Amino acid sequence: MLGALLAALRGGDALDHAFREFDEMLTAGHWMFREVHAVLAGGNPEDVREAVFTRDQDINRLLRSLRGNIVTHLSVNRNADIAACLALMSIAKDAERIGDYCKNLYEVTEHGDFGQSPSPYQERIRHIPGEVEKIFDLVRSAFQHSDTKEAKVAIKAADAVRAACDELATELLDDRSTITMQEAVSYSMQTRYFKRIASHLANIATAVFGRIEDLDFRKPPKSEAPQSTDS
Repeated sequence: MLGALLAALRGGDALDHAFREFDEMLTAGHWMFREVHAVLAGGNPEDVREAVFTRDQDINRLLRSLRGNIVTHLSVNRNADIAACLALMSIAKDAERIGDYCKNLYEVTEHGDFGQSPSPYQERIRHIPGEVEKIFDLVRSAFQHSDTKEAKVAIKAADAVRAACDELATELLDDRSTITMQEAVSYSMQTRYFKRIASHLANIATAVFGRIEDLDFRKPPKSEAPQSTDS
């Protein structure tokens, strides 16, 4: 199980720095999401623009450093746990993508006062960021403690967010009368980015207890085909 492999790596010194970098990436992504959530709730985008873009660059820098540490570790350690290193490399990319989607979500907020007038979608979409924040907390705790139970709760919560986003996206595509085109585009982009952030968080949670071959794919309902984290 990957959880045991990751926990074993933490027990030594070789990849401690890489694990700390991964945690910093996830922490930075969570911070970015909270700031964008505040803007979506009515804050001024300009108040956080520079900080959001700077934090995204920090995440990119951490990913490059983490990759270098893993390559160095594999090069100098004959008995290095390749499976665990591959798992860490994979979920670090998930953390980097979360930062990208938070930045994309912020960019949506820069285009007018959408969503300020009542609409049949406003309250439903407003509820989603709070659920995503809960998933961040669950995933960080599950990863830090190799807690399978918390990881599975996070995945279940992420699946609920994905389903809610898919439902909203379908309704928005079919709506021809109740909202403006600008609102429809904005809401559609928000739901897409919420879904993708939740998917990448779920993939990180999968690394706590799943197999390497399970990473990047979500287990679908029986009637659906497998989905990747970017679907």
